[in-house]
Amino acid sequence: MKSSKDIISQAILSEKSTIIKEKENKYVFKVNPLANKHEIKHAIETAFGVKVTDIKTVNVKGKTKRLGRFEGKRSSWKKAIIKLKEGNSIEIFENV
Repeated sequence: MKSSKDIISQAILSEKSTIIKEKENKYVFKVNPLANKHEIKHAIETAFGVKVTDIKTVNVKGKTKRLGRFEGKRSSWKKAIIKLKEGNSIEIFENV
């Protein structure tokens, strides 16, 4: 099985992720596009020492961008929305 560092890329701190963190105890992470829900759950539980109750994943397609006559494409990535058991929290989000 892959390590937690291979699966979890970064935490996503946006306005929307902050709202769902406060209301529904859900956290948003950018994860490896090849990781499945079981691997993501194991990585979150071992890295942060919390109990995960639900996982939703979204494949985010990269946008096409232009700079003058040149056209490029941003990379596609995978987002995981993690719901924790009541009473659990992740400390890196609490300081923001």
